[in-house]
Amino acid sequence: MIKVITYGTFDLFHLGHLRLLERAAGLGDYLLVGISTDEFNWQEKSKICVQSYDERAAIVSALKVVNEVFPEESWDQKVEDMKKYKADIFVMGDDWLGKFDFLKDYCQVTYLERTPGVSTSERKKIIMDSEG
Repeated sequence: MIKVITYGTFDLFHLGHLRLLERAAGLGDYLLVGISTDEFNWQEKSKICVQSYDERAAIVSALKVVNEVFPEESWDQKVEDMKKYKADIFVMGDDWLGKFDFLKDYCQVTYLERTPGVSTSERKKIIMDSEG
């Protein structure tokens, strides 16, 4: 069984998120998704999420291509996660190109092209502009 692992915030879930998860799932037999906790998003990424961790985890875990979700609580947990879940392939969007190459000692690292024209940051900007 080929295990694929990826991470993300998945706030304001959109088509780009779905396409990334579908393509990641297509690389193996079992897809694990680390979802950034609210605390991690705020403390390490300076991001405020519209949806709580519980809401985001419920949405992602309901997808038929996702086999398991778990919390991402720090940048440093990835090596331990690769070992713990026995991941064969680590997947991220190509906006992270090269940033996780250190994981090549533990598994294959693959960067997938982002879905053009779709971004949570842009959606948040549209919401903020419409309220202002």
